[in-house]
Amino acid sequence: MSRFLTDSPPPCDRVLHSLSNFYREEFIRCQRCLDAQREYYSERTISDVERALTRVMSQLDQLCEQNKANQVVSHVLQQVDLVAGRSAWADPRQVN
Repeated sequence: MSRFLTDSPPPCDRVLHSLSNFYREEFIRCQRCLDAQREYYSERTISDVERALTRVMSQLDQLCEQNKANQVVSHVLQQVDLVAGRSAWADPRQVN
């Protein structure tokens, strides 16, 4: 029985993993929208945003372990979303 308990990750690890996966998917969506908007931005802007996305996604697990993870990551996501124009693509009928 103890082997079974040690094989599964602690509940807090699952929550952090789920949170980082959620944000990772959101950043990937932003990246796709940015790719679709490529012709409207300079190559430098695209490079800067892609570099920021790569950096944030590589540190996402560590960011999600912080006390203010939702605030910090949500703020970064909103900033990237502004550049990528993803919110303009949202279907207003699907707003929660």
